[in-house]
Amino acid sequence: MVKPVGALSGEVVALGAKNAVLKQMAACLLASGTHRLRNVPEITDVAIMSELLEALGCSVSAVVANEITIEVPPREDLHPVAPAHLFEAMRASIVVLGPLLARCGEANMALPGGDDFGQRPINFHTDGLSAMGATFQNDRTSIHAAVARARLRATRTTLEYPSHTATDNLMMAAVLAEGRSVIDNAAREPEVEDLGRQLVAMGARIEGLGTSRLTIDGVAELRATTHEVVSDRVVSATYLAAGLITGGHVRVLDARAEHMEMLLRKLSAMGARVDTSGAGVAVQGPAHLRACDVATLPYPGVATDYKPLLTATLSVAEGVSVVTENLFVGRFRYVDELIRLGASITTEGHHAVVRGVAGLVGTSVRATDIRAGAALVLAGLVAEGATTVSGLEHLDRGYDHFATRLRDLGANVERVA
Repeated sequence: MVKPVGALSGEVVALGAKNAVLKQMAACLLASGTHRLRNVPEITDVAIMSELLEALGCSVSAVVANEITIEVPPREDLHPVAPAHLFEAMRASIVVLGPLLARCGEANMALPGGDDFGQRPINFHTDGLSAMGATFQNDRTSIHAAVARARLRATRTTLEYPSHTATDNLMMAAVLAEGRSVIDNAAREPEVEDLGRQLVAMGARIEGLGTSRLTIDGVAELRATTHEVVSDRVVSATYLAAGLITGGHVRVLDARAEHMEMLLRKLSAMGARVDTSGAGVAVQGPAHLRACDVATLPYPGVATDYKPLLTATLSVAEGVSVVTENLFVGRFRYVDELIRLGASITTEGHHAVVRGVAGLVGTSVRATDIRAGAALVLAGLVAEGATTVSGLEHLDRGYDHFATRLRDLGANVERVA
């Protein structure tokens, strides 16, 4: 339950990125021994990935002081098959495919699940792995893959779209492949670069991290290592938006300004005073928010995960904003819930027209995915009366103790279920 409280103020941490740590947990499959990951958020998706790795034969500790250890057995003791419900619980489960094929030569898995905001095909993954020598027998619910040779073979792949997870999967497969692989039109997100740094620390040979071309010379063996997960730019954006929408002053101590330059430009255009001179990033919200057009694009553009947060904020800005979704169809499903709170938003195709209103009114709304849930909480911070957000299981997938951290900033938020 969320009630209006006025301007938020204070400091908060985002912790490690969900979109990095899940891939880095999967990367541990590539080498036997004891792996340590630090700056790990205590979220449901980490728990699910831990269960998945344990089903594959690993031993994973609980998150303690934002650190986990993953014990990976020798290759012959890995089991390249796990219960379907673990794969179906989250989209990121697809990233065990590359490591399993590279290390075990086979993989059997259910099709991945995750947030429901449009079709996200896996052909970028399977096409790239097929070119490396894997054969697939897929049906409507599962993937069965095998490698006939002792090792995957290097290849040159040009992705039709710079898919984050496809780049991760192919990079992890290529580090143990025979020869030199090149991935063109690779995703450039900080989380991809951070996975690459972990792999290099494990002994991989990768050039071009942070660019659209990755060159990978396969090695025969990798080693376990310790790695600190890069901070979560979307969680950082959420807390910055909380300061902005309430006209407050919030500093995210571990935010990386260089990872969210386009977002910070948009916050400035909406009237925020952005400060990157101290630790992390801080914003001071204005007395009156301004309208601003937003269009999602692959990194370094405005991330699609930012869009629900920005839409909620723009719903109480002065003027008319146009929000365009260029990456996923169906990712305006949260708009109906904002309208229930009094927002004036119309959608057509991949555009939303947001006409700022003077105020929102609290009511019961439901989260349909992780960022939609966060956006509804942001709206509740400025809505008159109480806002009850259900579907908290979505928020738990991506936010570490969200209500507690908002309360520490002065929010009147109570978790009732």
